[in-house]
Amino acid sequence: MDQGLFYEICGIIASVCMILGYLPQAIKTIRTRNTDGIALPTFLMMGIGGLAFTLQGLLHKPDIIWSLFLTNLITTTCSLIVFGIKMHNDYFNKKS
Repeated sequence: MDQGLFYEICGIIASVCMILGYLPQAIKTIRTRNTDGIALPTFLMMGIGGLAFTLQGLLHKPDIIWSLFLTNLITTTCSLIVFGIKMHNDYFNKKS
């Protein structure tokens, strides 16, 4: 098997596993708005790490690494949404 093809297949498998492992919890949190069990630093670090990987995939030369870019774009977006919900919930729970 060609090394480039193997590299791409590994990237695609990793992308699918990352999204399928992460997305259900993020969707549940976004739908329910329940962030009680979420550690704020964890989602902040995941968002920053995902953003860095998104940029790495986008800025890779000579070609964009699409699997890296798209996977981390999705997970970073979800992390930022969950982070925003967590901040909102924490702010209003402290006021009550």
